[in-house]
Amino acid sequence: MAPGLCRDCLSPLDRAGEAERCPRCGSTRLLFHPELFALAFAHVDCDAFYASVEKRDDPTLADRPLIVGGGRRGVATTACYIARRYGVRSAMPMFKALKLCPQAVVIRPDIAKYARVSRDVRALFDEATPLVEPVSLDEAYLDLAGTEAVHRRPPALTLAGLARRIETEIGITVSIGLSFNKFLAKLASEIDKPRGFGVIGRQEARGFLAGRPVRVIPGVGAKQEARLTADGIAMIGDLQRVGADELGRRYGAFGRRLAHLAEGEDSREVERDHEAKILSAETTFETDLAALPALEEELWPLCEKLAGRLKQAGLVGRTAVLKLKTADFRLLTRRHQLDRPTQLAEAMFRAARPLLAREAGRRRFRLIGIGLDDLMPAVEAGPPADLFGGPDDRLEAVERAIDRVREKFGPASIGKGRGLKPVRPRGQAKKSR
Repeated sequence: MAPGLCRDCLSPLDRAGEAERCPRCGSTRLLFHPELFALAFAHVDCDAFYASVEKRDDPTLADRPLIVGGGRRGVATTACYIARRYGVRSAMPMFKALKLCPQAVVIRPDIAKYARVSRDVRALFDEATPLVEPVSLDEAYLDLAGTEAVHRRPPALTLAGLARRIETEIGITVSIGLSFNKFLAKLASEIDKPRGFGVIGRQEARGFLAGRPVRVIPGVGAKQEARLTADGIAMIGDLQRVGADELGRRYGAFGRRLAHLAEGEDSREVERDHEAKILSAETTFETDLAALPALEEELWPLCEKLAGRLKQAGLVGRTAVLKLKTADFRLLTRRHQLDRPTQLAEAMFRAARPLLAREAGRRRFRLIGIGLDDLMPAVEAGPPADLFGGPDDRLEAVERAIDRVREKFGPASIGKGRGLKPVRPRGQAKKSR
């Protein structure tokens, strides 16, 4: 008889049976697994995070298909589960998503709001265990080994309670994967979305993996998958049959890594306080652009948007990253390391403009983005500095003054001259976001 728990009232159970109800609360959301109370590695993933936050804030959207994303030439950042029934998926071009689900409500993403909700979720993670490794705004790995003495219950019950608190206190749902390492915990969290709780134990890991395609292995992208398929390896079971020695001979260190993961072996630890190292903002154009002035016109508001996020988060960064996507979907990234960390829009624009000038005019682009890498808390970076190293009080003072005016009178109340849009000829398309 497998140990179990009720995911609604958190009662531990000791009898199996899929049709049973919880004897305490009558819930059918019961979970049984032979290793349920012996596992401590978890992956927690917010369900359709951006869309869930928007539906939480606007209950009229609850039963409607919702896509969070850009204009028709942008992409679907997140699709709610209703929209997914029509085939809409994250990263799908918006025109295709709307063709599949023309009745969908489309909302532009509000990253600052999602970051605030993410911090609320992270605070609850931290109450469950000090070993939390955020992967993005909406997912994290948790190591709950050793927490049983603190919480007076096994990790599985702590995780079920965490999911219930996130749902009742924050208003969104999560799916949980529980296993004995990161790789399997991540796969387990995808078993029963949304509001899922998947478990993969040691005894079943190898058999569970055998029927999965090789693309679920971290690091296996489209090119690696194509190469493996060409060699007759499409499923993880194929990797298991080939064996570690032959995989190492064929593919070197990559092959040896595949062999370990195919057997369910993953030695990676949860890296405490491992945070994202880059923040960025980008926009997709309605029509492709090539001229430097037109591209600069799109770059500046992105610098201001990114600066606002950095200031709100209390972060600075040392490396400016320019992102461009060509008309034929080729992605270009160009980097410039600053002399001192910054969070100022002007400093980012000055760093990115020469990079942009070297690319403009040579081809047409459909997307531009600006990012700041090598992030750190602003309090650790010392006094603000300009692009060229020494303190630039005027640069700092002007931007802070603009921020204060906007905070009082609104974002459109004041701005720099380069932020003024030129009058466009009638009929010329505007950018998507």
